[in-house]
Amino acid sequence: MDIRPIRNDDDHRAAVDEIRVLWNAEAGSADEDRLDVLATLVDEYERKRWPVDKLDPVEAIEAAMEADGRTRADLASLIGQSRATEVLARKRGLTLHMIRKIERAWHVPASILVREYQLSR
Repeated sequence: MDIRPIRNDDDHRAAVDEIRVLWNAEAGSADEDRLDVLATLVDEYERKRWPVDKLDPVEAIEAAMEADGRTRADLASLIGQSRATEVLARKRGLTLHMIRKIERAWHVPASILVREYQLSR
């Protein structure tokens, strides 16, 4: 197994691409072991690179977008175009309905999305 530490975003991207290839590995196989090790390394890198527990809701959404290669259009498809623009610009707070949609689709914890945060004036 040729697995090395993930030290930067390029290493991270390569590891995530490899995980996608291995995703349906046969149980008990060497590929499943490789998948498990890579997933552990990616998880640890992401926890250090994008520490979600310290982010406000908008920062958490932006981190999720960056981590998964999502765009404003992807957010707009979840919560609506004008709402996505206003939320990211901090002109509108997240509603419970928006929080539930984002949590389900992007797996951003609701416990982070419900935090109070500063809106722009």
